[in-house]
Amino acid sequence: MTATRAIRVLGLGGSLRNGSQSERALRLALDGAAEAGAATGAVTGERLVLPFYDAGTDERAHAAQDLVEAVRRADGVIVVSPGYHGSVSGLVKNALDYVEDLRDDVRPYLHGRAVGVIAVAHGWQAAVTTLNQMRTIAHALRGWPTPLGGAVNTAEVKFDDAGAASEEKVGTTLRLIGRQVAEFALAQAAAGFTGRT
Repeated sequence: MTATRAIRVLGLGGSLRNGSQSERALRLALDGAAEAGAATGAVTGERLVLPFYDAGTDERAHAAQDLVEAVRRADGVIVVSPGYHGSVSGLVKNALDYVEDLRDDVRPYLHGRAVGVIAVAHGWQAAVTTLNQMRTIAHALRGWPTPLGGAVNTAEVKFDDAGAASEEKVGTTLRLIGRQVAEFALAQAAAGFTGRT
């Protein structure tokens, strides 16, 4: 399947630690999107340090404006969150709250976009509950969660400095999530979906 224009997949998430396990998981998923033909970019780490989202004002910090514009231009999004106490991290949730600023766009929120979701936690319970919450958030933002989601238990799986997962099947799963996001975006573009500004 080919599209008449390049598609963009945005990675969003991770934690404040450079090279965190969640950011490495995101990079593997973005590799999968790139392998499927997408141009990729990411907003991670310090770039996610934003003022608390306030719907009552139009004033936005430059970093928040950059985030909103990156989401606006994206044809697909991959979101990765560490599981903190069984839930999405405040850092990632606050970033997703800024998607509200797209409510009046021709393509509001995440309308018409696949959303790959991945949760990374030290234990299955936190990874799975966080993943479920991320799917709910993607639905609430009118996105299309990919059929495959990723729950990564870092008690069993580690990512090395080169970004590879200690279990090959985990790396394969993360790349497949990225591919699904890119393939959905390519299908939308081939069908003439013209929501992108």
